[in-house]
Amino acid sequence: MSRRVVRQSKFRHVFGQAAKADQAYEDIRVSKVTWDSAFCAVNPKFLAIIVEAGGGGAFIVLPLAKTGRVDKNYPLITGHTGPVLDIDWCPHNDNVIASASDDTTVMVWQIPDYTPVRNITEPVITLEGHSKRVGILSWHPTARNVLLSAGGDNVIIIWNVGTGEVLLSLDDIHPDVIHSVCWNSNGSLLATTCKDKTLRIIDPRKSQVVANNFEEPVALQEMDTSNGVLLPFYDPDSSIVYLCGKGDSSIRYFEITEEPPFVHYLNTFSSKEPQRGMGFMPKRGLDVSKCEIARFYKLHERKCEPIIMTVPRKSDLFQDDLYPDTPGPEPALEADEWLSGQDAEPVLISLKEGYVPPKHRELRVTKRNILDVRPPASPRRSQSASEAPLSQHTLETLLEEIKALRERVQAQEERITALENMLCELVDGTD
Repeated sequence: MSRRVVRQSKFRHVFGQAAKADQAYEDIRVSKVTWDSAFCAVNPKFLAIIVEAGGGGAFIVLPLAKTGRVDKNYPLITGHTGPVLDIDWCPHNDNVIASASDDTTVMVWQIPDYTPVRNITEPVITLEGHSKRVGILSWHPTARNVLLSAGGDNVIIIWNVGTGEVLLSLDDIHPDVIHSVCWNSNGSLLATTCKDKTLRIIDPRKSQVVANNFEEPVALQEMDTSNGVLLPFYDPDSSIVYLCGKGDSSIRYFEITEEPPFVHYLNTFSSKEPQRGMGFMPKRGLDVSKCEIARFYKLHERKCEPIIMTVPRKSDLFQDDLYPDTPGPEPALEADEWLSGQDAEPVLISLKEGYVPPKHRELRVTKRNILDVRPPASPRRSQSASEAPLSQHTLETLLEEIKALRERVQAQEERITALENMLCELVDGTD
């Protein structure tokens, strides 16, 4: 008589559970825009959710500890003139988040550690380059200040947020609308899906497709996707893929192995209400003392509910096998190093003592003087009187005025920074 061999895996019994009612975030008007993004982004400090807002687009940012009912007058992040379609936290600065909008722009925001008194309306920088709505954002996993955006114009733009410059524009690769974009672990390649039903692997610095139209799938899993798009989340530390159906009420999860059949179904977490969107906490934001290996933030119509995935263990000791060293908040490269062709794996940290988010770090944007870059004269037509070059006297006057304004702005920035530091010290002292 043959006996069935049970596959050995420490993740065969991953246990999913919704957080207690007092750990949810109540009375949040989650956006009703019909878009395929997750509508939610989370990091070890903050929870961000795209919300309904009159007169443009907005999202709300809450400290993780601010659970319970959210005041209807709680400050929002506003500034877009159209609905916000996607948001993404910077992996190297927990106080920086990017937003993409129907208004064709991308905005990057600095979020203070204290709760602001009124709406935040001024981004650190606005990135303009798309001709249609921008619905996809993704920060580079290892290079500082490198942000990818993709829009309805079928174009992918990679930005240096620190200068506001376009590093790369991939505008002749996709013939139709781009549905999703994802970096590989060191940010050397991109994977994209497109309305033309083609999956592409792209080397962005060469502007080349290096693989597409894979002939045979490694594994095929039939799923009911009638309710809406699937939101996939992958944890490389445990090699688990979580599939959350938008409009569905389930989270299905699978373990990926190097041996056939490669994909192993683990379990399904089900709840009563469908999800409007889903946030996925980075590994460094988990509670290692409770053997937590994943945490989701499920959006309902009027609330956000944490869902915790754990591997039950009897011991109270740190479980080394569940928590290998994981990507931390320090970048491995600068933007210009990555653009020049360098690659680097993420800088890893240990979670043995848990993770404490660093203090507020400011994003500084260095904008170049437009007078340093003069456009070439067009050979097609002669220069009219209105286009005549500036006189030396006028140029010197302008430069003096710019210098005086720059000194005044710098003085105000130093004053603001000093006040913010005082406020952070006061907040830390009352914790």
